[in-house]
Order: sequence, then structure tokens, then C-alpha cells
Amino acid sequence: MHETVQFYVEWAALVIEVAGVLVMVIGPFFALWRYFFNQHEDGSTYRTFRHDLGKAILLGLEFLVAGDIIATVSTAPTMDNVLVLAVIVVIRTFLSLSLQVELEGKWPWQKKEIGN
Repeated sequence: MHETVQFYVEWAALVIEVAGVLVMVIGPFFALWRYFFNQHEDGSTYRTFRHDLGKAILLGLEFLVAGDIIATVSTAPTMDNVLVLAVIVVIRTFLSLSLQVELEGKWPWQKKEIGN
């Protein structure tokens, strides 16, 4: 019974990680599509492209973190596995925060834009 549950949990983690990779591979194509075919009159086409591309990367990172957490929980909870997960989560969280600041111009907890 335990092996069956572990098999399905590992499979779910793999599916979520693959979904994250697909989001980061397919997302740029949608961003390019909007860039070329949804022209904006106010000249914000490039800004929209950057924003769409960043959102795809952020969403993909969120899927990858979720997959890593599930994969770590489903394996033997050794200190090495937990430390590797912690390092991965810290790096991906830093990347997510950096991308969000770059895209939105503010920290997630701020209401006003940085520099305005």
C-alpha cells in the first residue's frame, strides 16, 4: 500500500515539474504572439512582451517549486534532501522576487511603485 501511494505521489511531482517546464517553454511563444499580432497604440508593445515573458517564467518557477516540495516529501526525509530542497526554494524564491520587482516596479508587499 505504501509503495503504491509513494508511486502516485512521485508521479504527481513529475507531472507538476513537467507542467512548469512546459509553461516556461510555451509561454514565450504566447508572449511573441502578442508582441507581433496585438500591437498597442500607445507604444507599450515591448513592455507588454517583457511582462508576458516574465509572467510565464514566474508561473513556471512556481510549478517547479511545488514539484520539488512534493518530490522531497515523497522520498526518504533525510537531512540532505531537506537541505537541497531548502537551497532550491531559496534560489527560486529569490528569482521570483527579482522578476516580480523587475516586472511590477515594486516589492510584492508595497502599494506604490519604486522610484515614483
